[in-house]
Amino acid sequence: MPTSTKSPSGSVPRRPTRVAVVGMGWAGRSIWLPRLSRHAAYELVAAVDPAPEARAAAAETGLAPRVLGDPDELTPETVDLVVVAVPNHLHAPVACRLLARGLAVFVEKPVCLTPAEAEQLAAAEAAGGGTLLAGSAARYRADVAALHEQAASLGRLRHIGLSWVRASGVPVGAGWFTQRALAGGGALVDLGWHLLDTALPLLGEPDFAQVAGSVSDDFVNDRARRAAWRAGDGAAARHSDVEDTARAFLVTSGGVAVSLLASWASHERYDATTIRVEGSAGVASLRCTFGFSPHREAGPELTVRRNGDVEAIALPEEPVGAEYVRQLDALPGLLADPASRGAAMAEIRAVIGAIHRCYASKPAAEERPPVPAGKSARRRGGKEPQR
Repeated sequence: MPTSTKSPSGSVPRRPTRVAVVGMGWAGRSIWLPRLSRHAAYELVAAVDPAPEARAAAAETGLAPRVLGDPDELTPETVDLVVVAVPNHLHAPVACRLLARGLAVFVEKPVCLTPAEAEQLAAAEAAGGGTLLAGSAARYRADVAALHEQAASLGRLRHIGLSWVRASGVPVGAGWFTQRALAGGGALVDLGWHLLDTALPLLGEPDFAQVAGSVSDDFVNDRARRAAWRAGDGAAARHSDVEDTARAFLVTSGGVAVSLLASWASHERYDATTIRVEGSAGVASLRCTFGFSPHREAGPELTVRRNGDVEAIALPEEPVGAEYVRQLDALPGLLADPASRGAAMAEIRAVIGAIHRCYASKPAAEERPPVPAGKSARRRGGKEPQR
């Protein structure tokens, strides 16, 4: 482990950021521990989880020198930053506990599950003196950064189209991921937060004047649709009560329209993410695949259209998951900047507010018995369902 790193100016040596990871599920063990242990800007000091089996799994990796059972064992004297990687419903409670004790905390999506939890995070950060860092790694992708650069030349922003559709990728995990009480929602919370976060640099701090959403659950309880790349996904057997697909349309107070499609499973062959930015002077379109799924598009493609002409923008090749390393590159600088305290809350409020309103606006589901294949509702003596 290195003993020092360079400051952004390259002139003043300083010690690495001492970091602990709370939550030893798939994300903690597969995303955060390996990358933090290899990153020169960090000293990984502890892994934390209350479950004995999770602590044992973390210890087996050999990456963290200490494996603890309670986040309260972490102190500002021994840790500079805590990465919170617990199940969704614990994100805000755990982060609030740490912030209230003066610890700096990084929480990836979903940072919280309700607008009320967002206010609890704001209060804990203000009272405890710690710093809340938050956001989606998707914003740190090289292709997304290139899209943002091109968007500056598109004139007045009119519409952003956001879509992340998986072929088969329901993240059942240890069972909590598809339980509304524990996850807070389905694909909208999971994939939608990433998508909205990539749009925020283009929208600023949006005030959504109109929000309409719809959800469906055609695939979420089909075992064949589970995310095979997620270790442990075969363990859960409970019936899922969240959506696998969410569709939404939002309009800012400034008149910018945002369409969103987030789907854990579909009839597509490959997982694909598409971001389309339309302006008065042109349109930029990015097609790629977010996340770790093996069902990927061949590579990212970014094009810009103006007056019928299409320009292909060259993109660098990078390995799957590179955005997480790039996010880690940025965190020490954010942590050292006094302006970071309180700065994350505007974007957190915008995203969770939009998600909350999408769920609130969806029509109440009408319960109908399933129609056997090859038989219509009319042939069964009922009315055909409205579409």
